[in-house]
Amino acid sequence: MPRNPFLKAQRHLGASDKVLKEVIARVGPCTLTYNPDGFGVLARAIVSQQISSKAALAISGRLQETLGASGICPAAILRAKDERLRAAGLSASKTLSLRDLAEHCRTGKINFDELPELDDEEVIARLIPVRGIGRWTAEMFLIFSLGRPDVLPLADYGLRAGVQKNYALPEIPVKQVLTDLAEPWRPYRSIATWFIWRSLGNVPQS
Repeated sequence: MPRNPFLKAQRHLGASDKVLKEVIARVGPCTLTYNPDGFGVLARAIVSQQISSKAALAISGRLQETLGASGICPAAILRAKDERLRAAGLSASKTLSLRDLAEHCRTGKINFDELPELDDEEVIARLIPVRGIGRWTAEMFLIFSLGRPDVLPLADYGLRAGVQKNYALPEIPVKQVLTDLAEPWRPYRSIATWFIWRSLGNVPQS
């Protein structure tokens, strides 16, 4: 493995976008890492919804402790009583979402061994029937678990706010503006998104 596996992406992004070139210079090399534990990534993405990264880390840690040696896995989620999951900091809605995700895994509706063979949109289509998993959560899975290099999470507030700040836009960009602005980032829009996140000091919990 090359010393910096993202060097080619960084060079492309810097050559394609002067603003992003300055962001990369400030942030330093990309340190994006991938987690092959697909269930864990999705579970933590559900936990992270609509709360700060700091709070998400704390709740994920408590959930890990609550579930014990088995860790955050379908069987442990299904075994745990609602009271224990809620005591870890999960809302009632997120508790239902984690249980539904675990049930989809138990019944084989989601098979993590199959997902790497599918294209991005097919993966998203497999995941969004789960309660609490929308396109944003599925896109986080594509980036942080499957390592897909060209995902642009248009609904992500951190990306939109980061683009507004770095590109000195008068307002938060709407989806079409962001899509057009990010066109030169292809085929490394995931990596560009990471740099924008990191420029604000915040990468989503995955």
